[in-house]
Parts: sequence; C-alpha cells; structure tokens
Amino acid sequence: MSPIPGPAGRLRFGFGTNGFGCHRLDDVLSVLADLGYDSVGLTLDHGHLDPFAADLPRQVARLARRLDRLGLAVMVETGAPYLLDPWHKHVPTLMSATDAGRRVDLLARAVRIAADLGAPAVQLCSGPAPEGMAAGEAWKRLAAGCEEVLGIAQEYGVALGFEPEPYMFVDTVERVVDLRRRLGDPDLFGITLDIGHAHCVDDLPLLGCVELAAPYLVNVQIEDMRRGVHEHLELGTGEIDFPPVLAALKASGYQGPVSVEIQGASLNAPEVARHSLEFLKAAEPL
Repeated sequence: MSPIPGPAGRLRFGFGTNGFGCHRLDDVLSVLADLGYDSVGLTLDHGHLDPFAADLPRQVARLARRLDRLGLAVMVETGAPYLLDPWHKHVPTLMSATDAGRRVDLLARAVRIAADLGAPAVQLCSGPAPEGMAAGEAWKRLAAGCEEVLGIAQEYGVALGFEPEPYMFVDTVERVVDLRRRLGDPDLFGITLDIGHAHCVDDLPLLGCVELAAPYLVNVQIEDMRRGVHEHLELGTGEIDFPPVLAALKASGYQGPVSVEIQGASLNAPEVARHSLEFLKAAEPL
C-alpha cells in the first residue's frame, strides 16, 4: 500500500466533503485550503462529484487540476447513503441477492476516479446484510464482491480501505481483519479506521483498535462520539480522549490523512472545519 506522505513530523489533517452539503465543491476546496488543511475526503454523491455524471471525465480532470493548484491531497469515499437508492441507506450492497452489480459498478467508478485524481485509496463499507440472510452466506457474497472490486483496484494500483461501520454487517476492526483473511490478505486491501465508530461499537478499547488496524491502515476518519450512539459530534463534545489516539497513530508510522467526518456540519461548515483543525493541531503530540 502507498499512503499519502504526511508533512515531516506531523499528521496530515483533512476534512470530508460530506460535512459541506450546502457548498459547491470548488468552494469546499477553497475553504479547506484557506484554513490550512492538507487533504480532503471526497464523498462521491449527487451534489459534489456525481460518479454517474455524463461529463464525468471532464469534471474529474478539472478537479485534479484544482486539487493540484491548492496543494490538497485527496481520498475517495463511497459512503453516500442514498446514492443508489433514494429510499434505503447504503443499498444495494455487495451482499444483495439482486443488484449487487450496481454496488460493484459504483466501486469500480470510484477506483477509476481515484486513479485519475492520484488518490491512493477508495473507502468502502459493507452496508447491512440482507434481511433473513444467514451470516455464512453474507460473508460468502461479501468476499466475492470484494474480490471482484479488488481485481479492478489492482489494475489501477489503487488500494481499498474497508471501513467498519456501526450496525452494519462489518462493524468492528476485528471483522475487517477477518474479511481480509478470507480474501487471502491481499496487499491492496486495507482498512479505513473511523475513530468515532471504533469508540461507539468496537469490543476492543480504542487504542487497541488503532493497534490492530495499524498494519493495514490506508485512511483514518475522526470525530467525537459517545459509546453506543452513532452520532458524529464535533471534536471535544463527546467522550473521546484524542491526544493518546493521535499519539498512537503517529507511533504506528501511519502517514496518510486523518480526515474529520461530521456530516451534520453543513449549516456551519466553515466554522466547524476551522475549530476542528485548531483542535487537532492542539491535541497532536509533538
């Protein structure tokens, strides 16, 4: 795996575009660059970069030039909940009995976009298991879908960063590691570790999650959260003690982005982004 190299001696901080739902993408990038962010977590969605747009190649080429001018690295995210179904979140999935191919198609598009933007990895998650499907069958379908997408990722030299999400089929770091083993531990199958998610539902202590994920990390998302409540909170307003987490990430040798993920920030996004960067810089051990 080839993570984005961070500035010497410190972590690389980013912010997710899904926290800027009221802004045009050009304006999101300008605000983040002006605030001093190093990278952006680009969620493919209707309002910013639609992966199904008729003129997608032109948009991606323009975006690549814009990111380069602003000095922003990028990570491609595929967690938009209603991109494929306007009624139901995160479906169809790779486990779906029908239409799983639509999820494969989306992830293939994301991989190609990542390659064109110079992004090292694409974030993905499992979504919910189909109702009534046995766990063994769900694992089988998920692994088969991941293998198909991994083949495309290998063709383009882009890593997959699988994210455990609360209340999805794959909800803990341990289950992502299990999935990786089922796939034969491929080099380009990594982990997106969401710090808030790990605190919310993982069985391991938070620093244990960092340690378990560290060898496979290609992407880190960060926000505050409370145990058992999947609500992305502004940094410093939940339960997480951030300095030890950031210290553990640095000690692990991780050099990729640490991107703030607060979807509910859109109505006050510039100030949330400003406060988040100030908070992270103050919390990061020197």
